[in-house]
Amino acid sequence: MCPLQLRTLLFVAWVVGYAAFLLSIRRMWTGKYIRNPVVRSLLVNMLSDLDTIDWYRCNTDLLEESLRPLFIQSQLDADTRAFVEQSEEKSTYLFTQIYYSLVSTVLSPLVSRTSINGFLGRGSMFVFSKDQFRQLLRIEPDWVANRLLDLGAGDGGVTKVMASHFTEVYATEVSLPMKRHLRKKKFKLLDIDVWQETGFQYDVISCLNLLDRCDDPLSLLRDIRRALVPGTGRLIVAVVIPFQPWLEIGGRWERPREYLQIQGKTWEEQVNNLTNEVFRKVGFEVETLTRLPYLCEGDIARDYYLLDDAVFVLKSSDDQVAAP
Repeated sequence: MCPLQLRTLLFVAWVVGYAAFLLSIRRMWTGKYIRNPVVRSLLVNMLSDLDTIDWYRCNTDLLEESLRPLFIQSQLDADTRAFVEQSEEKSTYLFTQIYYSLVSTVLSPLVSRTSINGFLGRGSMFVFSKDQFRQLLRIEPDWVANRLLDLGAGDGGVTKVMASHFTEVYATEVSLPMKRHLRKKKFKLLDIDVWQETGFQYDVISCLNLLDRCDDPLSLLRDIRRALVPGTGRLIVAVVIPFQPWLEIGGRWERPREYLQIQGKTWEEQVNNLTNEVFRKVGFEVETLTRLPYLCEGDIARDYYLLDDAVFVLKSSDDQVAAP
């Protein structure tokens, strides 16, 4: 056997072994590979309960008194269920998932996970449905404003949920592969250093799961406040709880320069601390808030990935005008 054939054989054997390893991991985490029907039934029921209860659960008695009437109880709706079902279907595409995993393994030491997902066209996120977005902003289906800015928009999947309510939709993004997805969706891209210097202001700015992934979160919030239309401008901010700030730079993680230490052990305690020690100190007041699952498309190991989000609608403390 010549050296080339030997290398080819070794490579094929490595790929087969790698695929078998990935499949073994998947079997550990999914109920459909459990042989015992009683155990499998218990697991399925447990996951079903998590879908309908724990994703949206909030003990309002633990929220500070001023926040209790502002909390909106969300629930699993048709759009969220459709995203989960689509993710579950994609995770069963065996050879596609093996390819994704191989590419991610090779590139992850050098390239950010966001850029890898953008290059592969995978890893879409879901924060809220159209109905949940309207409920948070307290708007009707036919409500339209001038400008939306989505900071750190990723592939634009969540931006698209909001876009129908705005005449102009702007977005920022650091990842070059993700920028290509945003251009394909016809959103107007702004540089991360110039969006607050365009000469116009925004009716709504969304900052979704970005505060824990940026270098200067307090400075960012102050810039957002100045960039909103006075009186009616609103900020939608989603924060992963527990709050764990890190910067993704290339293939490594670093601690941000402006490090926010959010106190509290429970979801409700961290919401209280964010409100008092972050939002109010930079000049924002909470208008509405809810608890939502922050969902991401899965891979060969998991059907989808899930984090807990606190989603706030904020207005400037100086605003005296009612919500739009």
